[in-house]
Amino acid sequence: MAGYAIIHDEIQDQALFAEFRQRVGATVEAHGGRYLVRGGAIEVMDGDWSPDRIVVIEFDSAEQARAWLTSPEYSEIKQIRMKAASASVIIVEGV
Repeated sequence: MAGYAIIHDEIQDQALFAEFRQRVGATVEAHGGRYLVRGGAIEVMDGDWSPDRIVVIEFDSAEQARAWLTSPEYSEIKQIRMKAASASVIIVEGV
């Protein structure tokens, strides 16, 4: 069953976040993930949630998504993301 990492970023430092953005793709690919959504226009259709930036990454399983998020490669650059942006990250199992 597929697993999805869904990330909501609120970027405070665009320059520093650009460094994270340049490096994170390789860690996603190394763990078998592929981007389905990476930023882009957001249109709120119902409710009052107005996120700044959404990322959706598909993995073959939720376990693979967890392995990516806890990997040494991601942990190293996560520090950059934490300095550049606030983020909420969830893993969701697909159907």
